[in-house]
Amino acid sequence: MATGEMARTAADVNPAELEAGHALTAGGRLSIARRIEPERPKLPFSPGQLARLDEALTLSTRTTGLEFAIYLGDLGERTRERAEQIHAGLGERAPRGVLIAVSPAQRCLEVVTGEQAHRRIPDRTCNLAVMGMVASFKEGDLIEGLINALRMLSEEAGTDFEAAAEHH
Repeated sequence: MATGEMARTAADVNPAELEAGHALTAGGRLSIARRIEPERPKLPFSPGQLARLDEALTLSTRTTGLEFAIYLGDLGERTRERAEQIHAGLGERAPRGVLIAVSPAQRCLEVVTGEQAHRRIPDRTCNLAVMGMVASFKEGDLIEGLINALRMLSEEAGTDFEAAAEHH
């Protein structure tokens, strides 16, 4: 109670009947601990949008043989360096990796390509994909910007027939 009065006395409480998180103090006060779940962060995409994005990532990766990835979150002060670190996190797939890193709060995005991916997707195409994403993002359409960029980068990379055959 807000006044600090005892809601129950020791005589009113059977210790065996106490719920989890409840304790009877030596002074006769009932102490109650409650778990307060923090609010889960609001995701920027609905389940349907996530499914579309996953489908676009999967299709881009399968048809090109490149490893497409998207990072959405804060990139820190050195955005390019952080994006390159995230790309390097692809491990052995990094040389054929293509990372689209977007930091909406910073109004920043980076496209990082590995050595093999860069041979198939030139900087000019990455810049066009960035311009397309920026136009969509300005309209408030994050998902369409990302999906269109994946499509544009995939089309430039072309089909990797060996990779496509492995997935069928």
